[in-house]
Amino acid sequence: MTDEIKFEEALTRLEEIVEKLEDGDLPLDESLSAFEEGIRLSRICAKLLNEAERKVEILIKGEDDQLIAKPYEEELPEDDESE
Repeated sequence: MTDEIKFEEALTRLEEIVEKLEDGDLPLDESLSAFEEGIRLSRICAKLLNEAERKVEILIKGEDDQLIAKPYEEELPEDDESE
């Protein structure tokens, strides 16, 4: 597996591995090998998601009506602590 794999391909392969492991029909050595591949794929998926998140930008209009790029900042919902 290389880091050149696309996210969708890695995720599909990871789902296949999870299915096989959940079935419980693989011998121990094959299960360990599949588990190791799954860990590699999950790390690749996480890396690609992190890269995509950093690239997400929100376009907003500046004071002069020019579009400017602003980094995406996730807003977390505020806890409503009304007493």
